[in-house]
Amino acid sequence: MNTPRTIARLLLGAGLVFTGIAHLTFAREEFVAQVPRWLPLPTDLVVVASGVVEIALGLALLVGRHRVAVGWTVAAFFVAIFPGNIEQFVRGTDAFGLDTDLARGIRLLFQPLLVLVALWSTGAWAAWRARRRSARDQTPA
Repeated sequence: MNTPRTIARLLLGAGLVFTGIAHLTFAREEFVAQVPRWLPLPTDLVVVASGVVEIALGLALLVGRHRVAVGWTVAAFFVAIFPGNIEQFVRGTDAFGLDTDLARGIRLLFQPLLVLVALWSTGAWAAWRARRRSARDQTPA
């Protein structure tokens, strides 16, 4: 694993731990504002559970074991929480200093970037490509 990937993985892990702690403490109301109304679960449960998951995923990134599996899991988590960001945009909810449609729209663009960073920094994308290449090379012509 090269240095830029390691740095990105560690920063992503630290960011997830920080955000998870924020879910459980000082930014709880902002996260409540992002829970989609159509989700059939208690809002506070969603905020607490996602905070705990973020802390766990962040710590997994920081520890660095099972990087490929963790990378895919973190990427899937970012996809799973994307509806909350869409909900904030659609409802026009002010949270996290995002008080305009433009600011909320720009934030939406960063979610796919987080997915890519999770896959790149953990080597998950490279491992997937290597498996595909290996399978292709072993296929009879």
